[in-house]
Amino acid sequence: MNFRIFVAMALLTVSVCFSGIGAALAKEAPIALTPVQQQSIAKLNNYLNSFQTLKADFVQVSSKGNMAQGQMLISKPGKLRFEYAPPNPLLIVSDGRWLTIKDKVKEKGDQFPLSSTPLRLVVAPQIDLLAETDVIGFDSTEGLTSVSFVDRKGSLGGYITLVYDEQRNQLIQWVVVDGKGRHTTVQLTNVVLGGSFDPKLFISKIDRGTP
Repeated sequence: MNFRIFVAMALLTVSVCFSGIGAALAKEAPIALTPVQQQSIAKLNNYLNSFQTLKADFVQVSSKGNMAQGQMLISKPGKLRFEYAPPNPLLIVSDGRWLTIKDKVKEKGDQFPLSSTPLRLVVAPQIDLLAETDVIGFDSTEGLTSVSFVDRKGSLGGYITLVYDEQRNQLIQWVVVDGKGRHTTVQLTNVVLGGSFDPKLFISKIDRGTP
């Protein structure tokens, strides 16, 4: 494993497990940021606002240690697609309003308002992290900055930790922690900015069954 990625994983482990359970961190008061920390967050903010579309490979690790991989697409505003590699049947799609998580084999799943999830910070057309979030954790090691944010507009609880490589000017990882303290780590590689995607890739329906 690349040393810089290994450091990022270590930073995230500290961020998520600092207080014993992930949910506890989200309940902490915002931290006071130094001017240097504010500058680092500004660089991350500028990066998130610098692109409209993004494609990357990802590796995902759940709270239970289950690993999956696939390809991720972002098309702002608000569109997101996680296409998991077989045999994983999972598909996650945001159409800009609803975040759909479904089993492609069973055609069943759940939907949540994108605006209520921390992922909206990543796919917003323009974001002001310091104005729209509370920063509850910050660390910087070997040129990698790890910042934990609580979205003030979110309603489902939890928080997101973003890991940003300042030398490469690239978001390389995030951890989403839900209101119950369950965390999902997503590591990004082969990141490509720009390009266009078929709008149909960001539309997904689920079978809700017969009422």
